[in-house]
Amino acid sequence: MIKTNLDFFYCSIKTYLINIFDKQLSNLSLNLLNTLLGFFIATCLTTIPGQTGDWSITGAAIIVSFHEIISMIHYNNKSHIFNIFFKHFNNLKIGILYGFFVDAFKLGS
Repeated sequence: MIKTNLDFFYCSIKTYLINIFDKQLSNLSLNLLNTLLGFFIATCLTTIPGQTGDWSITGAAIIVSFHEIISMIHYNNKSHIFNIFFKHFNNLKIGILYGFFVDAFKLGS
């Protein structure tokens, strides 16, 4: 197969992104950032649709579907290339669940 400029560009971008995400400190900071971003998204999801009251069933269905799809992809993934991406996406999911857990305690007190 002849390497074209587009193929060379794709390979260089892929190598560059893998080198960025393979560093341990970068992984730690991105994992923490994704978890905190998930916590922020959970806070937004509990306050904004809750004001109208008519989005509760639809919002719950979307959130549960998102959670189950991400869990299925993350825990059944055998490929190393997308493993880092889904690991960060799983941390976002964990942050959302943690945010819902904390908001439930705020509402209970």
